[in-house]
Amino acid sequence: MQSNEQDKSARPITVAYGDGIGPEIMEATLSIIMAGGARLKIEPIQIGESVYLKGITSGIEPSAWESLRRTRVFLKAPITTPEGGGFKSLNVTIRKTLGLYANVRQCPSYAPFVYTKHPEMDVVIIRENEEDLYGGIEHRQTDEVVQCLKLISRPGSERLIRYAFEYARRYGRRKVTCFTKDNIMKMTDGLFHKVFDEVSKEYPDIKSEHWIVDIGAAKLADTPEDFDVLVLPNLYGDILSDVAAQIAGSVGLAGSANVGDGIAMFEAIHGSAPRRARQNVANPSGLLLAAVQMLVHIGQGQVAERVHNAWLKTIEDGIHTYDIYDPEVSTEKVGTREFAEAVISRMGQKPTKLKAVSYPDKLPPIQIKLKPGKKPDKKLVGIDVFLDWQGNPEVLGKSLETVAGPEFSLTMITNRGTKVYPGGMPETFCVDHWRCRFQSPRSEETVSDEDILKLLTRLVRSGYPPVKTEGLFTFDGKPGFSLGQGQ
Repeated sequence: MQSNEQDKSARPITVAYGDGIGPEIMEATLSIIMAGGARLKIEPIQIGESVYLKGITSGIEPSAWESLRRTRVFLKAPITTPEGGGFKSLNVTIRKTLGLYANVRQCPSYAPFVYTKHPEMDVVIIRENEEDLYGGIEHRQTDEVVQCLKLISRPGSERLIRYAFEYARRYGRRKVTCFTKDNIMKMTDGLFHKVFDEVSKEYPDIKSEHWIVDIGAAKLADTPEDFDVLVLPNLYGDILSDVAAQIAGSVGLAGSANVGDGIAMFEAIHGSAPRRARQNVANPSGLLLAAVQMLVHIGQGQVAERVHNAWLKTIEDGIHTYDIYDPEVSTEKVGTREFAEAVISRMGQKPTKLKAVSYPDKLPPIQIKLKPGKKPDKKLVGIDVFLDWQGNPEVLGKSLETVAGPEFSLTMITNRGTKVYPGGMPETFCVDHWRCRFQSPRSEETVSDEDILKLLTRLVRSGYPPVKTEGLFTFDGKPGFSLGQGQ
């Protein structure tokens, strides 16, 4: 697909054709948006399987980063990650490296032309893109235990949540709903929920609500029409955006925008489907709708409107690829190229039964500014020491009492988060990973770094070398650490 090289108004974008069905759906997508009048200068880059197989574990070469940082707009087809360990997720790498903090997925239904049990559904999911468990910080600490760190920050939460409210206000949405699991993860998810409550007060024109993620997910699957904009931490958002796309009609129809400050990536949410490659059967709709979001982002809203309405008219006319073909509503089953041709032939038309879309031209991207906060008074009050050890918790506890020394008291030992000393239960199943909490004998009194070093030295000399430590801090007098289960 040729770009508009001679058009001085053409917007440079970086394009990756991807793997599997990627090249086919990208060709179809570009042919459609160019026919719709898109003014683009395309810079192709190579990513994915071919790059991984060169031994580059990130899946992207340095020259590709140069293009991305220059154009600041990336239209990406799905890629294939080779099987086996040692390869990092390219999507996560790009999102985190370029600061693409907000993932936006629109999940409307297209009933009755695409089957769904939820014909009134029109949900937008805005997911945090950089933090949470997707930091990918994992360690094996003992024979029996591995860990993954869940990181939630106040600035990361605030800018995402502000983006969700700004998105709702810009596009006339009525409500923003937050999902967390802060009844269990009171500090990490609790922080996300707290920031949501703080930010929501600045948007009195938009209704806000919070749901615990498990019952919220059940409600989303059962009555998605009750939701409008959802804002979620990374893991929950990843899972539930796929669920929402599928119950709306098909994951194959969903596009995704990954948005940062002045830079963005647009992609389909499905995979590269190598078994369907080079057969002219793949549905390009997910990537095409991502490209529509891209056109709005770069200020070509009129083109986005023309393309999106032509696509809706094609769906309404029953011209469907195999994945959504239904003899009761479809009029023709077509391949990838034929579907693209059908959309192009309807350029300038609007649907009559599905709701037509309207986008303003030259709409500036949403810009988020964080409010500076007051720095709290932080004090060190103890240390959690993690040990690789086999045996009875009573034996471990009594031995560590003698190691604690005059500077510390052993306040508890937990195993997989459950308190097992003092006063543990014999029924509690234990593995070889123990969290041993040492604090000053005088409640809330601070301890020094020198005291910590003395304790760690005594532990090593006594045959208890730590596999990990975590400082225990208070912030403005409030504990910055959780209790053990049962404490």
